[in-house]
Amino acid sequence: MKRSRPINSSRSLKPRRGKRQTLAELRALQRLMAQAVMRPLSASERMRAEWSDGRSAKQVAASFIKPNDRLTSFERLEIYNRQYWLRVMDCFAEDFCGVCALLGLKRFRDLAVAYLSNHPSRSFTLRNLGSHLIDFIGDEPRWTGSKQELALQMARLEWAHIEAFDTAAKPPVTAADLEGRDAAQIYLRLQPHITLLELGWPLDNFLIKLRENARLRGEASNAIAGDESHSTARKIRIPEQRTTRIAVHRYNNVVYYKRLQGPQYDLLLAIQNGASLEQALQTLPTTGPALPIGDWFKEWSALGWFWTPGER
Repeated sequence: MKRSRPINSSRSLKPRRGKRQTLAELRALQRLMAQAVMRPLSASERMRAEWSDGRSAKQVAASFIKPNDRLTSFERLEIYNRQYWLRVMDCFAEDFCGVCALLGLKRFRDLAVAYLSNHPSRSFTLRNLGSHLIDFIGDEPRWTGSKQELALQMARLEWAHIEAFDTAAKPPVTAADLEGRDAAQIYLRLQPHITLLELGWPLDNFLIKLRENARLRGEASNAIAGDESHSTARKIRIPEQRTTRIAVHRYNNVVYYKRLQGPQYDLLLAIQNGASLEQALQTLPTTGPALPIGDWFKEWSALGWFWTPGER
């Protein structure tokens, strides 16, 4: 029998130079294509005529896209650029319709272009498109002007809605699971899909009305001609400032905004921040009328708000 020939790993596993060059060229081409497709459109929603380095975009397109008998290289590339950009802008506006309503269409478009230029989609899902918007609004006040704080709080609410919609839930703890246990040894956590917000405006009602109007407009667009009862959306006024505490949560696959009293918010916030149940209860006022704490926990437990990481 012939003895097996030993494998020379340095020779057999190392790619040949030509193959490395081919892979490098492919990566360069992919980056160039991504850059072209993900470039913001012009004000007229066409592909920009000038490349980022000042060259003609037609010249750049011709360097890696072939024309055909109907379209130039630039025109072929523009199809992908427009479809990509219009799609992400549409999704961004849908996710942050409240911010759009507060700023107005023009200012919102400017914000969206600036944001998406700095934070292009890098995920397999458009769900994550606005994940950096809160920080962006905070760091770049020029895009929101005098409405920066209002837009910032609305962005927090709308991102909380996205998180509540599809973030995974943990096995819930019920009120019965807690009966008879020492509060000092109970460490609850809020479900990952729950966000607690303290807002300076009642933006939850504003957003609910806004989406209801959008739904009515959608229904009206499919209605029989002549029925103008819903053809014009009622203008929704920006609400007066008022501290509003809410929990954005999911129940039976539907997102809700639940208003919280001050003591409820403080209690839940302490739990969310890692306090034991005993420590969280110490945030409650010690004077004034008795608080229905048991009823609160029964309701929150029925909604499946709590889970526990185990004993400490």
